[in-house]
Amino acid sequence: MTPHNEADKDDYADTVLLPGDPQRAEWMAQTFLEAPRCINRRRGALGFTGLFGGKPVSIQATGIGVSSFLIYAHELLDHYGARTLIRTGTCGSLTAKAKLRSLVISQSAQAESAQSGQVFGLYGPAGPDPALLASSLAKAVEFGIDHHAGLTVCSDIFYHPEGRARFAVAQAEGALAVDMETSALYRISEHFGARALSMCVVVDNIETGEQTDYSERQALFTDMSRLALAVAAES
Repeated sequence: MTPHNEADKDDYADTVLLPGDPQRAEWMAQTFLEAPRCINRRRGALGFTGLFGGKPVSIQATGIGVSSFLIYAHELLDHYGARTLIRTGTCGSLTAKAKLRSLVISQSAQAESAQSGQVFGLYGPAGPDPALLASSLAKAVEFGIDHHAGLTVCSDIFYHPEGRARFAVAQAEGALAVDMETSALYRISEHFGARALSMCVVVDNIETGEQTDYSERQALFTDMSRLALAVAAES
């Protein structure tokens, strides 16, 4: 048990999937896991453990943004002993080629602010576990999933007064997408010597202004969930 998690020490599996939304965590557990059980309800950040392909897998909601994400990731790695973290989130596309409902797999992640540097003393791009990345790319092709791999920018601010203009430099450098957690995932996993990977469904496009409706988003997560769990089963 921690200040933010009521689960017992041995409730979490070694591999944990990390959606931001608690409703998505519950949907993933009930849809894909065998014998799922809820192990955390504290602060509404739902956590579950069950079986996928006979292997224990956990799913834990993290909330939105680096600050919230780091609390749950830190406690999973430090207190509960998780060794593999896979983010299953949403992102905004920064290029017309990464269309709505496609999947972005983050080959690297760059923090937009200094928050990660303040925590870990590192300011450059961070990356995933190479084996997890290779597995996800191979399986995305095998499953026929529309996907893209590249740089994700990690922002602290959702509503910014500069609007999409603030991403001009990132777009010029070839960034595919923006989210609010991936850089933190890669940095904290590196810090604890754990393995990490981030994959996100494109739910809006900064370049074109298109966006999905929240009501359809759960249906968009089927392919990503299948992919993440297939990667988890091999990790």
